[in-house]
Amino acid sequence: MERLSDRSSVVVANPEIEYPLVDAILSMGLRSERKDVIVRYDDLTLPNEVDGQASFPIYIAIPPWQLASFLDNLPPSWMERCDDFVYFSGGLCGVIEPVLRKRGMARDATTQVDVHGFTMPGKGQAPQDLSANFGLDAQGENKYTGETGACGKWCGAIAERLENNFIRCRTGFYREWRRWMWEMAAYDVVFNLVGSVRGEPTNHKQVALYYEEEASDMLWQIANNLRGYLAVTLPYGFEERVYEYAGRNGEDMPCHLSTAWYEFTIEPFENSQMVCEYVTYAQQECGWLPDMQLKDSVSRFVLKESKQRQGNLRSDGVI
Repeated sequence: MERLSDRSSVVVANPEIEYPLVDAILSMGLRSERKDVIVRYDDLTLPNEVDGQASFPIYIAIPPWQLASFLDNLPPSWMERCDDFVYFSGGLCGVIEPVLRKRGMARDATTQVDVHGFTMPGKGQAPQDLSANFGLDAQGENKYTGETGACGKWCGAIAERLENNFIRCRTGFYREWRRWMWEMAAYDVVFNLVGSVRGEPTNHKQVALYYEEEASDMLWQIANNLRGYLAVTLPYGFEERVYEYAGRNGEDMPCHLSTAWYEFTIEPFENSQMVCEYVTYAQQECGWLPDMQLKDSVSRFVLKESKQRQGNLRSDGVI
């Protein structure tokens, strides 16, 4: 696949919602003197050229719960440019594969980006790299965690923009990218669920340090289900990478559950019994997701009290 260079682009955004992804895209473009154009998601006046070029990426930088409606109401002039769309997954962008797959847009040419590899500090602040080298593998190659990943037509442009901002970005074909994306999607659901059911506020780093056994059991159950349901095999060493990522970056990541984000974080993993058990417990015993009606297939699983949950697993003395 031809590796296209970064250039001035269109950024589709909803200005009525504070969404840090938009600021991250624009600030990274400014470093390279790009003249990105913002288009309202409900206006859809697509320019013929951007900075003198007729070929350019179109960043779909809207919250995941608005994505389906946006795609279903696109005019023909936009659908002709659908191969130029750039979608974002992971973290605050959630899992959007079901939305794209239903509309025939989850394919090799589609550009997708996993955003776990950089911070989104907000307007006026440049994103920072979250990836890290944590040693050598059996073949003597460097092992990395937290790398941003991109695939599709504009993956080269994405990598160039990120690398100009000192952020690592690996590129690959769609099949490889799916494995990277689902690995970090599993991280999101496991660490938030395991940490949210504690009696005290807990962050991702504390889950990695003190609740490793519970998180590991859930990770492996999810990995087995992904292989059976979606034909996705997580890359070798996934468990080591997600714990390393949480240990390095998780102190500023409080564990939480959100009704608005449920469809794009937890719902893709409802075929995991442990996920269902923890979601049910989090709602019934911990007060999370108060206004949400869980599916019968989820709420029928009840988390049993274990010695692990009752005991003191934290070295800081917190029960």
